[in-house]
Amino acid sequence: MKKRVNVNRRGFLKSLAAATAIGTAGALNVPRTAEAGEGKLATLIDLTRCNGCVDKESPACVSACKKIKAGSLPEPVDPIPVPFPTRKVEDWSKKKEVAHRLTPYNLIYVQQAQVDADGGPKTLFIPRRCMHCDNPACATLCPFAANHKFENGAVVIDPETCFGGAKCQTLCPWQIPQRQSGIGVYLKVMPTMMGNGIMVKCDLCTDLLKEGKTPACIEACPQKAMSIGPRSEIYARAEALAAKIGGYIYGKTENGGTSTLYVSAVPFDKLDAVVHRGPGEPGLGAVKRRMAGTDGMGKAVLAAPVIGIAAGVAGAFAALSKRKDRLKKEKR
Repeated sequence: MKKRVNVNRRGFLKSLAAATAIGTAGALNVPRTAEAGEGKLATLIDLTRCNGCVDKESPACVSACKKIKAGSLPEPVDPIPVPFPTRKVEDWSKKKEVAHRLTPYNLIYVQQAQVDADGGPKTLFIPRRCMHCDNPACATLCPFAANHKFENGAVVIDPETCFGGAKCQTLCPWQIPQRQSGIGVYLKVMPTMMGNGIMVKCDLCTDLLKEGKTPACIEACPQKAMSIGPRSEIYARAEALAAKIGGYIYGKTENGGTSTLYVSAVPFDKLDAVVHRGPGEPGLGAVKRRMAGTDGMGKAVLAAPVIGIAAGVAGAFAALSKRKDRLKKEKR
């Protein structure tokens, strides 16, 4: 399961081709974005079951994810190029053990919420990772088409075409994607002027899904608080559970709907008011889909500056390649 990022010329050209496709796609309603519907998968996270694995050193879902994703990112270059104009480098490579928030090396973590419920204080544990939205703006508006919504419901970032520009993080109402600087295809282009690493988030163990297997976090949960199945079934189960406990559902309408549903006996606005929020620590408030009203022209405008740069870089890259080929021939 260790998929290393192969930063090479082919990966770079792949990203440029994807960017060009965006610029010529009109309304940008590209096939890589799969609408929610029958046959898609969804996950259910039952907060009445999750106990945070308080008897373990680390929650089972967190440990399982870290184990299966270990080694999936290469070590960053040293020193890491400082990008212009942000002058900001994000390096988690020496803090891989961090588990109390989302990082490029920790794709799921468990929040705690201390609330008054059922006549007294109560602690709820909330596993957090990518929501895998039905119509994700992060995928629709990625300038290099590095973010994809697959037919199975998973939203996945392609590490070979991501430049680490963080547009996906900006568009995500929970700011889920995290950046690791010093890795990725941008190092082969203009490392101090264009890009800043790779954006990383939960991919729903898409490789396992393709094999008909269960995502690691779900498989590892000892309380069976997490489950996955056909979207229609998961939605029906969530509705039935919420009705049974007089509870609430989160993810059904948030950001236009998601492939991840939480069910809680406590209102989510009450949970949102007490969970710790910050970088890598998303909230649980009501959110509308960002960029919901953006039309094809607006998307083209957003993509155009990057595509223009890409075209120029592509030309320079091609010229250098031709020159190298010519020099090789002359030496023969």
